[in-house]
Amino acid sequence: MPSCVLAYSGGLDTSVILGWLIEEGYDVHAVYVDLGQPCEDREATLKKAKDCGAKTSRIVDAQEELCRDFAFPVLQWQAKYEGVYLLGTSIARPLISKVCLQVAREVGADAYAHGATGKGNDQCRFQLAAEALDPSIKLIAPWRMEKFRQRFPGRTEMIAFCNQKNIPVKASVAKPYSSDENCLHISYEAGKLEDLTVSGVDTVDFGMVTPPRKAPDKVEAVTVKFEQGVPVAVNGKSLSPLAIVKTLNEIGGRNGVGLVDMVENRFVGMKSRGVYEAPGMTILYTAHRLVEQLTMDRDLMHLRDQLAPVVAESVYYGFWYAAKLDALFAFIRDAQKTVTGEVTLNLYKGNLEVASRTSPNNLYDEGIATMEGGGSYNQTDAEGFLRIQGLPVRVQGRVTPRKY
Repeated sequence: MPSCVLAYSGGLDTSVILGWLIEEGYDVHAVYVDLGQPCEDREATLKKAKDCGAKTSRIVDAQEELCRDFAFPVLQWQAKYEGVYLLGTSIARPLISKVCLQVAREVGADAYAHGATGKGNDQCRFQLAAEALDPSIKLIAPWRMEKFRQRFPGRTEMIAFCNQKNIPVKASVAKPYSSDENCLHISYEAGKLEDLTVSGVDTVDFGMVTPPRKAPDKVEAVTVKFEQGVPVAVNGKSLSPLAIVKTLNEIGGRNGVGLVDMVENRFVGMKSRGVYEAPGMTILYTAHRLVEQLTMDRDLMHLRDQLAPVVAESVYYGFWYAAKLDALFAFIRDAQKTVTGEVTLNLYKGNLEVASRTSPNNLYDEGIATMEGGGSYNQTDAEGFLRIQGLPVRVQGRVTPRKY
């Protein structure tokens, strides 16, 4: 009998897919990859998978790996998709595929199934990561199969299937939007959010962030320490990558930090509206940039900034395990060697303001930068500098005069 690993959440979709795969003749190994998503009872989720007929079921906690090996390298790049989105879901999907394929190798499964739809980005991220790690793996994406969609055209049919199979599901009225959560962020889309005249802040019941207008009417300070571009401590306390993210989620969340409402371009070609909250990562991106301003060479920083959209796009599209990103992550590890220091930020109703910044590798020289008289910068030197810089435009101005 063929066997497959299923990326399993315990929700309606993956519960139906588990039962359907068994009907199709598969031994199913259910894998719940714990990335910090809410789950009322993880042991109950495991038992549910077994009760539904899974040959095996397991939980794999990958939260620390998600922060350390996935989120923080993207943070070092200051990568934001289309200049806004911090890629919280995009970063998580290749890790889910990695864990599922590790289980597939252990149990001898030759197929990997997931519940992503044929309209979104996640199908790309799951599949491109899996095929890069195991080119021979068979991908099963039921929502891209006509016979599956005909069998389950809507929630009514899915709930009926679960009742028939004695699969426990919460058959509640659909939420006015869908959400996806991990320890890095929560994303919201679809439903009422598809109407661009609807306010995201007023519609979404946020899980991490207090809306700025309801946040405390007082400033809260937070200090973040970096070593070679990696966050290592918060408020003077050394913490693991996951503990740093969780701590900053709490601090940023209660102060209204980290909300984004955007219309983005999906990899499959359509535009979609997404509302995101990522309080901890928003603080880290801001603090990291401030340390870089002290410690990073101008030309190196500008080159990194030119390449950051390339990294963001590759991660968003799902090309995590690709030669281009391998090389770019090697580059950023070297580029971040001097990015060590501390930043204190004042948080207030969604705003981040700089209170202080220090670094042992500080390239800021007050004696050079001062606008006061004296100092070690000789302004007379600028005369020759500008004559040389201006040579091309003076020649062009004589040959092709501009009207003014």
